[in-house]
Amino acid sequence: MQSNQILTLALSALDDGKGNDIKVIDVREKTNITDYMVIASGTSDRHVVSLADRVVERMKENHLTPIGVEGQNTGEWVLVDLGDAIIHVMKPQTREFYQLEKLWQGDFSHPSAIFASH
Repeated sequence: MQSNQILTLALSALDDGKGNDIKVIDVREKTNITDYMVIASGTSDRHVVSLADRVVERMKENHLTPIGVEGQNTGEWVLVDLGDAIIHVMKPQTREFYQLEKLWQGDFSHPSAIFASH
């Protein structure tokens, strides 16, 4: 299955579970570990875990097995590694603290880019 199909399935599962503030970041030019980072918020520990479970179930329904799932025991932040897409489901305060959107959308492609403006 192609990465855009995996992404579509994951986004559909998050939307069906009423995930909040769903963002997709294309990281193909920034890393070779994945093509897309998806970040979504849940309203509570239970909602975060439920959203991640929905993603896993949607993948299994389509004969795909996630590479790994981390964080289900706490519900603060659950990561679902689908290979071509990595799904991060977090409580809003955890998401605000780690600011993954800023990390992955920033231009850190070359170390000199960081110092060019100084």
